[in-house]
Amino acid sequence: MQQVDNPKKPLIYYYVVVMVVIFLFNAFVMPWIAGKQIEEVDYGTFMKMTEEKQIGLVQIQANQILFTDKEEIKVYKTGLVEDPGRTQRLYDAGVEFSGEIIEEASPLVSLLMTWVLPMLIFSLIGKRLSKKMMDKMGGGAGAMSFNMGKSNAKVYVKSSDGISFADVEGVDEAEESLAEIVDYLHNPEKYSEIGATMPKGVLLVGPPGTGKTMLAKAVAGEANVPFFSISGSEFVEMFVGMGASKVRDLFKQAKEKAPCIIFIDEIDAIGQKRNAGGEMGGHDEREQTLNQLLTEMDGFEGNSGVMILAATNRPESLDPALTRPGRFDRRVPVELPDIDGREKILRVHAKKIKLSDGVDFRQVARMASGASGAELANIINEAALRAVRNGKKAADQSDLEESIEVVIAGYQKKNAILSDKEKMAVAYHEIGHALVAALQTNSAPVQKITIIPRTSGALGYTMQVDEGNHYLLTKEEIENKIATYTGGRAAEEVALGTVSTGASNDIEQATKLARAMITRYGMSEKFDMVALETVTNQYLGGDASLICSAETQAEIDELVVELVKKQHEKARKLLMDNREKLQMLSLYLYEKETITGEEFMSILNA
Repeated sequence: MQQVDNPKKPLIYYYVVVMVVIFLFNAFVMPWIAGKQIEEVDYGTFMKMTEEKQIGLVQIQANQILFTDKEEIKVYKTGLVEDPGRTQRLYDAGVEFSGEIIEEASPLVSLLMTWVLPMLIFSLIGKRLSKKMMDKMGGGAGAMSFNMGKSNAKVYVKSSDGISFADVEGVDEAEESLAEIVDYLHNPEKYSEIGATMPKGVLLVGPPGTGKTMLAKAVAGEANVPFFSISGSEFVEMFVGMGASKVRDLFKQAKEKAPCIIFIDEIDAIGQKRNAGGEMGGHDEREQTLNQLLTEMDGFEGNSGVMILAATNRPESLDPALTRPGRFDRRVPVELPDIDGREKILRVHAKKIKLSDGVDFRQVARMASGASGAELANIINEAALRAVRNGKKAADQSDLEESIEVVIAGYQKKNAILSDKEKMAVAYHEIGHALVAALQTNSAPVQKITIIPRTSGALGYTMQVDEGNHYLLTKEEIENKIATYTGGRAAEEVALGTVSTGASNDIEQATKLARAMITRYGMSEKFDMVALETVTNQYLGGDASLICSAETQAEIDELVVELVKKQHEKARKLLMDNREKLQMLSLYLYEKETITGEEFMSILNA
């Protein structure tokens, strides 16, 4: 999509204009207004010019003498001195006496010329400059701005390289739902004939980076209609009422350019649930903006040609009046892509870089489980950057796989040198994770094990990759995951007879899973299928809060401790029974520093 902007002149242009106006005013306007200029001379000069017959006109006033030169071009002024023979000398010199040589301006005219007119000119120029400066600082952000109440929406039209549905992969269901919107914008009469009306608004919801904004631009690109893009935060102003005014202006522009699309990104900035308390200040301004948005959405028919798209990561925080049928009629989830979607997204972004032959996108997609579209684009870019650093002409499979590790765990730390003792402890720890995972059924296969420190703080990690899409987890699979998390600490206990701080993240993940089993998934006999916590912001990390009494919370804590201890003991027993394999694999990893899943399994099964 191509943004349409009005050309703006640089600020230096207006400074040059001011300087030219000042010069012209002083050079031409002021002399023209003031008339002839009067030059003051001493009385001796007057006497000398009289003797040399260089005076044309003379006017003797009460306290001064005005006279001109012979050609009557310049006017002179001198003081009045007691001189008895002055009149006779003037007659002898052929001077003509005049009652009026120059009409001096009155005090009022002089005041107007000297002060009022210049101040008026400079005030008009300053006002214009102030407007331009305010525009550069953000339009309606200041009290003196002339754009207060304007929507400042960016207008896009389709360009030769505009975004289409072909550029958006991994969100097939969302594309299918939005394709109907495109068809309506192309053929509205087809829907009118049967009496159907299109949804007034479509709400795109999903985690960050899944392509909600790109989908909205793809709809506009496919439909080839104007596309108004604005963020929800741009409506919120310091002055009450300005946000509502911007909403009115946005919809006015959209109706003039219909058919068109309005896209409001992060609509939760203005669409949050209203409070019954009637708070003042920013909340009051936000509510007025929301009320105006609701009014505008009610103010045009479904077939008016104006389609509203909005995106948010927090749909649960939106006001019910905004999400009801008749306003945002359709809710389109834009979820994280599955393995097929990840592969398609990787292929789309891979067209922008040079790749060597034989790249296995399926394997890369499998390793990037849980990645969003934005993260996958970053993985491709990181692979290209790594290829350049290594002096390659094209990125290959190793670059792509390493870029996944960069996105997940950060770059390798070049200056982190572990002692032999620490390096051996990390090797036991990571092999402990991998060995417990491999010795259990229903565990994801090990893909890679490394003890090279990363910038995220990890001294090593074990990568497990599921073979395909995995949407459900059984109780046994979750317990196996908890046991795998405890495998690193268990290996330290079995092989070294001590424990270290390396298991901090494992402890956190194991505890979180165990608590979810009891409070959310109903996998404890004591509480059965009773919900004990709620999840908010499911697309932004899924914060959980308990909804039970303090006594019940204490019982939950006991069950969590019991569950984690049980799985920790299971992991320790598995490693005790396979102590030789633990020793052999740890030494191999210590020497190699990084091994693949195939190497690990070949030694384990030997």
